Amino acid sequence: MNSCALLLLLGTLLHGATATVHTLKYFGTSSSQVPNFPEFIEVGYVDDLQITHYDSFTKKYVPKQEWMNKITEEDPQYWERSTQINLGNEQEGKAQIEIEKRRLNVTGGLLVLIWMYGCDWDDETNEIKGYDQIAFDGEDFISFDFETETYVAAKQQALVTKQRWEREGVGARRKNYIIHICAEYLKKHVRNGESALKRTELPLVSLLQKSSSAPVTCHATRFYPDRAMLFWTKDGVEVTEDVDPGEILPNGDGTFQTSVSLDLSSVPPEDWDKFNCVFQLSGVKDDYVTRLDRNKILTNEKSHTVLISVASVVLAAVVLAVVAFVLYWRFRDKQPSPPPSEKEVLQELNPQPR
Repeated sequence: MNSCALLLLLGTLLHGATATVHTLKYFGTSSSQVPNFPEFIEVGYVDDLQITHYDSFTKKYVPKQEWMNKITEEDPQYWERSTQINLGNEQEGKAQIEIEKRRLNVTGGLLVLIWMYGCDWDDETNEIKGYDQIAFDGEDFISFDFETETYVAAKQQALVTKQRWEREGVGARRKNYIIHICAEYLKKHVRNGESALKRTELPLVSLLQKSSSAPVTCHATRFYPDRAMLFWTKDGVEVTEDVDPGEILPNGDGTFQTSVSLDLSSVPPEDWDKFNCVFQLSGVKDDYVTRLDRNKILTNEKSHTVLISVASVVLAAVVLAVVAFVLYWRFRDKQPSPPPSEKEVLQELNPQPR
């Protein structure tokens, strides 16, 4: 599996946080023989916003949000120290790939090691949770159990790593990092980026249909953040059959869009008004509901009809204008000359000498 795709798959975990639970997560990849792709990448996210980036091409840890620069007010060496940490992680990632290749008896080809670690902080209860997960070549390898401070091996080959880490107390150190370092930085990031993290924008929702026999697509765009859900309901119950959900995609202005299609070919026309398209946005209490109204569906057929109608009206107006113009000039040419005035008559009877 392509490492970019794997990173995106891990990124879907971002959508699970509630309005009062903030997350600080780091996603990373170590890879080999991936054309035009850095051998090492690590990106950081607070909630749904990317805040940091490092890769083996630039070898520099940089902010991805302007407000992230505020961190140096309390920690002037933050960016330099983080760069050095990632330089070390880059070398460690290469070594880990070689170790796992031997354990899994893998040789050559595209190889990808992916990890995700971080913490959750509930700003109401102050509860903190954490995680540390590793996958190799698209399959789960080992994960951290926060409560027991132990590791869970997803593959037989990961048992050696599990035993060594638990023997060396890696789990206890990881939990200590989550509670005392990760959570504290998460709180700082939430404070520094409060306005951006709490921003919400409701969507513009449209009902679309390519033809009268095609599925109806509910399309939501220009919403923010991207922690959102879009689905169909019938009589208030979510519909799961004959539904084709789309991905959440970025717009060029920093907002997002998504869609979900519903096949209504087996639904009687009189039952259409029982369906609603429901949009849920993280941080917004009320759902954004759009009723399935046949008259509000935008289709290619309707678009063509409208264009033809507009063209017909314009053409008719042009024709009427031309006809009116011609008739006016013809009518004007046939009008009798006006009778001479009294002054003109006297001048005709008494011509002035020259």
